[in-house]
Amino acid sequence: MQTIRLYFIDTVRAFAILMMLQGHFIDTLIDPIFRDPSNTMYSIWLYFRGITAPTFFTISGLVFMYLLLRAYAKGDDAPRIRKGLNRGFLLIAIGYSLRINLVGWLTGHFNYNFLAVDVLQCIGVSLIMLVGLHILLKKYSYTLSTVLAIFGTTCFLTEPLYRNLVLPWLPLFLENYLSKSHGSVFTLLPWLGYTAYGAWLATVFFRHVNKSRFKLLTIITFLGVGLLLIYYSSWFLIKLYHITGYELLQASANYNYLFTRFGNVLILFACFYTFERFLKQSLITKIGQKTLSIYVIHFILIYGSYTGYGLKRYLSKSLTPTEAILGALGFIVLVCFISFHYAKTNAFLYGFFGRLFEKLKHLFKLIRH
Repeated sequence: MQTIRLYFIDTVRAFAILMMLQGHFIDTLIDPIFRDPSNTMYSIWLYFRGITAPTFFTISGLVFMYLLLRAYAKGDDAPRIRKGLNRGFLLIAIGYSLRINLVGWLTGHFNYNFLAVDVLQCIGVSLIMLVGLHILLKKYSYTLSTVLAIFGTTCFLTEPLYRNLVLPWLPLFLENYLSKSHGSVFTLLPWLGYTAYGAWLATVFFRHVNKSRFKLLTIITFLGVGLLLIYYSSWFLIKLYHITGYELLQASANYNYLFTRFGNVLILFACFYTFERFLKQSLITKIGQKTLSIYVIHFILIYGSYTGYGLKRYLSKSLTPTEAILGALGFIVLVCFISFHYAKTNAFLYGFFGRLFEKLKHLFKLIRH
C-alpha cells in the first residue's frame, strides 16, 4: 500500500509550538494589570492561546499513530513500536528533568515541585498508550478507530467528574498525573482525549488518503464539524440531557470547553491542509520538525531549568503589552535560531538525553554495587 506524507502535519506542529512560545513568554512576563478580559486584543490573544494545547496534543496523536500504521503497512512495525516506547519514556524523563533545579539542590534547597506533571509527561504516556492499542488492535483497523473515538469522547464527557479531583491516598508521583492539587499544569485527563482523537483521525487518513477527492472532502468535513462543535455541541449535549435525564451531560454542556476547542483544532487542520502545497519544504515546515528541541530550549530560557536562572526570575509580571509583544517576537527568533544552529533536530535531543540517561543508569548501578 502506497502511503502519502502529510506535510500539513508539520505546519500545524509549527503553529502550535510558535503559539506556545509567545503564549508562555507573554503570560509569564506581562504585568497583571494589563490582563483585562474586556480588552478586545487581550481577549483574542487569550482565545487563541487556549487553542494551543489542544492542537499540540491532537497533532501528536495523529502523527504518531499515522507513523505506526504506515510502518505496519510496510510489514515491519517492530522498530517503530520500540522507537515509540523509548520516545514515550524519554519524553516523561525529559519532562521531569526540566523542572529540576540542580543549583538549588546542590545548595540544600530541595522540594518536590519537579514531580509536577506537564506537557511532555502527558504526551509520553499518550504515546505508550497508543503503542499498546496498536499492538492489540492493528489487525482490526475499524475496531481501533472505534475504540479511539469512544475513548476521546468519554474523556471529554466525564470531565465534570475529575475537574477538581484530589487523590491523597495515591503516592504524589501518581496523583500528579490525575490531579492539579500539587502543581501539575497538565494531567492525563482530559488531554489523553485529544491525543486519542488525533490518533483516530490518523486511522481515517491512513485508510482513505489515497482516494480521489479525499483532500477536498476532508477539508469540508473539518470545517463543517469544527463549526458544529464550536457553536452547537453544548446545545446537542443539553438535548441529550433532556432525552436521557443523565445529569453528566448537562454538567458537560455547562462547561463545554473540550468539544469547542476540538472544533477549533479541526478548523486549523482544514486551513493548513488547504494550503499544504504552498508550505512544503518551507521554513515553517522545518520548525514543525523541531518541536522537542524548541520546547526544551524555551523552557530553560523562561523558567530556568537546571539552574533556576531564567527570564521569569528577573522579569516576572513586569512588562507592558508593547514590551511583551516585541519581546515575544524576539524570543521566538532566538529560540528558533538556537534550535536550528545548535540543537539541529529533535533526533539530536532524543539522542542527547538518551545517552545522558544511559550514563545515569550506569552510574546508579555502580553505586548500588
